[in-house]
Amino acid sequence: MGVEGKERTRDLETGAQVLSGNMGKTIQRLRKAYNLSLSELAEQSGVAKSIISQIERNETNPTLATIWRLSQALDVSIERVLASGDEEPFIEKSSKADTPILVSEDGKMRLAIIGWLKTIEWLQWYDVQSEPGGVLDSDSHQRGSVECLSVLEGEFEVEVGGVVQQAKAGESLRYRCDRPHSVRCIGTAPGRATMVCILKAAVMD
Repeated sequence: MGVEGKERTRDLETGAQVLSGNMGKTIQRLRKAYNLSLSELAEQSGVAKSIISQIERNETNPTLATIWRLSQALDVSIERVLASGDEEPFIEKSSKADTPILVSEDGKMRLAIIGWLKTIEWLQWYDVQSEPGGVLDSDSHQRGSVECLSVLEGEFEVEVGGVVQQAKAGESLRYRCDRPHSVRCIGTAPGRATMVCILKAAVMD
């Protein structure tokens, strides 16, 4: 092999190490974001715990099949796992016209979906605006789900299982939403709040 061939091989090996290093950081970051241990990710992906550990420490170059299994378990694309730089900025802008709006049955409460639609199966958040007297009745979400209502303007009350609690501007209510629940805008002034719903949360006793 000539000098040029050796340099090309060395460049390719260096590039592979950089790619593997970025991939390891990405997998580790995603695993921690999902609050998964190495053992849990291994169980979900079918990839040995020791292999995942080596990938995260940049000690091995995994096969495409291994990358695919990990991407499936972490619910991301292979392209995302193989992204060449974890310091690249991520900014996504949505216009007012692109923001989906939900309306309560009485027509008095509007929920703008301001959360990322890709997370809607496990994390939802809304900008809530209501006329006085507006009511949002909701069915049960899956077991263990929790909702948080942070009041920005006016006054709201939440009812869950026959228990009612009120909150004014600057206050928040956190409550189980794995049973029927209602959110009401009380008082004589319009209300505004941010609502976050965490689905697939840890089951509460």
